Amino acid sequence: MAALHFFNFYKPLFRIQSRKLFITNIGTSNNRLHKPNTNIIRFLSSSSTSLGHSNVSKTVGSSETVSKSKEHELWLYNTMSKEKELFKPKVKGKVGMYVCGVTAYDLSHIGHARVYVSFDILFRYLRFMGYEVNYVRNFTDVDDKIIARAVQLGEDPISLSRRFCEEFHRDMDYLHCLHPTVEPRVSDHMPQIIDMIKQILDNGRAYRVEGDVYFSVDGFPQYGRLSGRKLEDNRAGERVAVDSRKKNPADFALWKSAKEGEPFWESPWGAGRPGWHIECSAMSAAYLGYSFDIHGGGMDLIFPHHENEIAQSCAACDKSNISYWIHNGFVTIDSQKMSKSLGNFFTIRQVIELYHPLALRLFLIGTHYRSPINYSDVQLESASDRAYYIYQTLQDCEDVVGQQNESSQKENIPTEILDCIKTFNDVFITSMSEDLHSPVVLSAISDPLKTANDLLHTRKGKKQKARIQSLAAIEKAIRNVLDILGLMPASYHEVLQQLREKALKRAKLTEDQVIEQINDRNTARKNKEYERSDAIRKHLATLGIALMDSPEGTTWRPAIPLAMQEQHSPQS
Repeated sequence: MAALHFFNFYKPLFRIQSRKLFITNIGTSNNRLHKPNTNIIRFLSSSSTSLGHSNVSKTVGSSETVSKSKEHELWLYNTMSKEKELFKPKVKGKVGMYVCGVTAYDLSHIGHARVYVSFDILFRYLRFMGYEVNYVRNFTDVDDKIIARAVQLGEDPISLSRRFCEEFHRDMDYLHCLHPTVEPRVSDHMPQIIDMIKQILDNGRAYRVEGDVYFSVDGFPQYGRLSGRKLEDNRAGERVAVDSRKKNPADFALWKSAKEGEPFWESPWGAGRPGWHIECSAMSAAYLGYSFDIHGGGMDLIFPHHENEIAQSCAACDKSNISYWIHNGFVTIDSQKMSKSLGNFFTIRQVIELYHPLALRLFLIGTHYRSPINYSDVQLESASDRAYYIYQTLQDCEDVVGQQNESSQKENIPTEILDCIKTFNDVFITSMSEDLHSPVVLSAISDPLKTANDLLHTRKGKKQKARIQSLAAIEKAIRNVLDILGLMPASYHEVLQQLREKALKRAKLTEDQVIEQINDRNTARKNKEYERSDAIRKHLATLGIALMDSPEGTTWRPAIPLAMQEQHSPQS
């Protein structure tokens, strides 16, 4: 099949119907050759609605809801131009977005979580603005790291990778990340990869050496324009493989000849497998064409991966063009990038063993996506505490609103409540439209939450005109913004109980043990043993359990442990 025919002349594939491609050239008699689980690849339209999870709100009401007015324009920071640019899609009303996925050989860490939560926020906000988004996120399931891990575990490399792809999906579900439109895997796309390498060779931009194929950076004068690196800066051995057979030390592999014990595929250059960078160029072209809107990933991919992708795609098709290159900042530990290669990482599973996944998501979007974010237990405790406060307030609103009667429904909401909601919604739109400034939105939630708590708990608030209607409007406005941010739980009651369970786990206590200490404290208070009473309260506070006294009795809620509160305070 000719390359140009295969890629539909490299035009965005927005309007095509699903079609089947039967792979016929993957197969040898050698048992080391991996055969994909399926021989059918489907090309999906960007209008596909099979995205998983709950639908993102596109409207959130009238005076108490978010409006997606076309007056609000989206500005995004483009790594290529090094400045914010007004977002204008190539096809009106539609967006093609490709995000580089994981190399699946282990459980994902929270650096990965940050990447995919960041682009989930973008995905959700584009949909909220009314765009049909064709979101493509790949899996790398053919790679040196996968092969090395498979050898270590005595497992088939592709089977191992598919297992960790499924684990990745579980992690994304925990974090409320919507499913992309399509998730192509390298092992299912060898014909596309081989066709693209052929095209690059035919265009004189690559060369063959003993079964390997290398891209020639000297044939692409624009090399380095994304990263700002000069060609002479790309010294061999520094993220560029050393090989004396290369014409230029910066040249990189498009195809690697087969090695003993490794999976391989047949090609015009002999048995082998693709280099890392060619995978994304081929798969993005297959599902989005050579010209599409957004290409994203972590900042560590700017060089060499995305730089090499640009070179390859332009070498295969001179009309290749991606409008916006978007990159998120690192997660750091002690100001050092978190990564598997450095061994200083925490997996998502390790973190959510002790902290609720929505608290982790809140932590991740509490810093602007392009800024570095420093991981610490203090920050996660703070995010968990904030999540509890948000959901408890909304649960209280829901409880009171459930008691409303017909007469309360007829009351008009006071102007000051409507103004509070309008201000919150305006901040949401303005901040998110300014390069997805989610931290400003999370800060702005404080005002309607405070207003709600005044209505719920203060003497003056309980007497407020149209109290029930006001609480309903505030809850709805916050709920819909949380939905767009991916922070809306299945139920407030359920998430509050889960947050309590996580707090008990961190404190190494059971609910019965906490109740026992509350009873001991009550006894001490009755006996006027105030020192003992205070000691019990302080002991629990040290463990992250806060006691709350009321006329109805003493209850508890999760809180930031005392020692961490001192670290978290602005004065510390």
